[in-house]
Amino acid sequence: MGKITNETRDEVKRVVVSFFAEECESDESEINEDTNVIRDLEGDSLMFLELLEMFKKKYSLDIELKTIGKYVVKHPVETIRQIIDMTLLIIQYENKISELD
Repeated sequence: MGKITNETRDEVKRVVVSFFAEECESDESEINEDTNVIRDLEGDSLMFLELLEMFKKKYSLDIELKTIGKYVVKHPVETIRQIIDMTLLIIQYENKISELD
């Protein structure tokens, strides 16, 4: 399990905002933690999976996409804040995220 620091949270936030700005062709300055990815940026759920794949590689995470999928069904993410928080949980708990329910 990974330890979450303020630096980790800041880095995750930067990557998430940058990723969605690029993918949705938006200006980073217009994206904040309350931005709804689907409604405000016209993004989709596949983008979230692509983002998670990036974090899996970056942090050498041992987590299966089906585990993430099951967790997200119970805990949907729509805003940048929710995506950041979910990503931090995945970094911290990896496959054990399913035990958080």
